[in-house]
Amino acid sequence: MTRFFLILRVAFRAIARNKLRSALTCLGIIIGVGAVIAMVAIGEGASSMVRSQIASLGDNVINIFPGSDYRGGRMMGGGTNSSLTEGDVEALATQLPYLTAVSPVVNTSGQVIFGNQNWSTQVVGVGVDYLTIRRWAVVKGANFNPSAVRSVAKVALIGQTIADQLFQGEDPVGQVIRIKKMPFTVVGVLDKKGMNTWGRDQDDVIIVPYTTAMKRMSGQTYLSMIMASATSAAALPQASEAATELLRTRHRIPPGGTDDFSIRTQADIQNVMGSTAGVMRVLLAVIASVSLVVGGIGIMNIMLVSVTERTREIGVRMAVGAKGWHVLLQFLAESTVLASLGGVLGILLGLLTAELVSRFARWPVLVSPQSVVVAFCFAAAIGIFFGFWPARKASQLDPIEALRYE
Repeated sequence: MTRFFLILRVAFRAIARNKLRSALTCLGIIIGVGAVIAMVAIGEGASSMVRSQIASLGDNVINIFPGSDYRGGRMMGGGTNSSLTEGDVEALATQLPYLTAVSPVVNTSGQVIFGNQNWSTQVVGVGVDYLTIRRWAVVKGANFNPSAVRSVAKVALIGQTIADQLFQGEDPVGQVIRIKKMPFTVVGVLDKKGMNTWGRDQDDVIIVPYTTAMKRMSGQTYLSMIMASATSAAALPQASEAATELLRTRHRIPPGGTDDFSIRTQADIQNVMGSTAGVMRVLLAVIASVSLVVGGIGIMNIMLVSVTERTREIGVRMAVGAKGWHVLLQFLAESTVLASLGGVLGILLGLLTAELVSRFARWPVLVSPQSVVVAFCFAAAIGIFFGFWPARKASQLDPIEALRYE
């Protein structure tokens, strides 16, 4: 242990002998470690944001979309088929034990007016279980009840964006707004959801009973989609498979025939987005790691110069009894100390950069302790790797030739 501290003391003394050169040598490691930590923090922050946005979609959600319509010899694309009906919703709700809630969804849009304020927004017709599936709370008022759906009532729930734009601080509950020139009574205000994964404002929406949307607003006799909630995340695959079989049977699709609907689960979305975020995170880390390799090459270069400058010193040490492995350890310690110092300063730079990005660019960042530890260990490993050859070269010098070196 005493010898270890002696080697470190000599290493620090050698580094301090050329302060400017040592600082410039560390610069590559500092930038590399700082870039790794900052880039990984940005990547982790983006992944965390994606996970929270996916979670905001609801609780173990299964989305069932209509398939593609076939017109004039052409496939019109997903969602163009009017294959989903209210009967499908009833069958899913009553025949599948894997589902806890099912809601039809009818999408439309329109201009909404209150007093002298107006706003163009999306209007979504849903069932009473929709908010349960989406885990969407009502912060003022209450959700509409099943009788409102059966009676095709003109009642509405509004998002926070609508409340801010139309009412500007006034309590919306009980007020009458006009949607497509029809009066609707606001029965509740939804909790804030924020942006979804695709960058759309989830709070810029008005929710009405789906029967009202179909019969009074859009005139359509089919559903835009069906949303359901599985009993648990583990039950999502079974629920998706059972829903597929049930709908194929109801739609009389023969074995081997093409489905006239498509099913996407929350797990599917999370896997896709997680894979994309993971690739981006690795890519950012690899790009940042290039700076560490460049810093390592700088350490090798300066250590080779140091070996040349200290040839006579090496010869003297060997002449008084130092072994080759003593010299190797000494120069290896110097390169490792240089890289470790650069790693510590790089960590500080990375944390500062992440904080500045979060504060001024408003990007989500998440610094993980694992990335800090890995970046520091990688920096130290680079010092050992790139310092080994110069250290080995120094250890193999002939003492007599070294003493004669000018």
